[in-house]
Amino acid sequence: MDSLRYALSLSLLVIMGFNRPQDYETIAWSNENKLTWADFQGKAPKNDRAAATTASGISYQFSTVGSNGEIEIDYKVSTFFYPNKSWYQPHLCDTLILSHEQLHFDISELFARKMRNRLATSKFTQNVKAEVKQIYKEILEELEDFQNRYDDQTNFSRDMEQQLIWNTKIAEALKQ
Repeated sequence: MDSLRYALSLSLLVIMGFNRPQDYETIAWSNENKLTWADFQGKAPKNDRAAATTASGISYQFSTVGSNGEIEIDYKVSTFFYPNKSWYQPHLCDTLILSHEQLHFDISELFARKMRNRLATSKFTQNVKAEVKQIYKEILEELEDFQNRYDDQTNFSRDMEQQLIWNTKIAEALKQ
């Protein structure tokens, strides 16, 4: 494969209250609906060697109910793809690169699930806002590390054997 043909992905990590999903066009993650190149509507930077960039992230919102020192939260954690922040160069892209980009979106969903689990199993105090924000921050750091490891191990989709291993690994994780 040509050394210039590789996928570069960007995890756009959205912080609620700063860049909310409703501020941008979004596509919510769904196991049934996969990305197509038509979803990548951003403009590729001039002279960029990357084939594509996926902008995806996790957002959350929550409310609390509390009495007698017990705090319960009602929360929603969502995974979004941002079409206008995602782009591709058609002359460099193929179905392998699209599957690589889809996996970045799928990985974001895995970490949204991890955040849902953390919120469901955590005990909160009167400082609930800071505690939820800390969980979110930790999840985003783990997500970024995981996304980077994915790109490193697949060599941005150029290592076909590793790409297939990751495809299976993420597909299995999404079934759980």
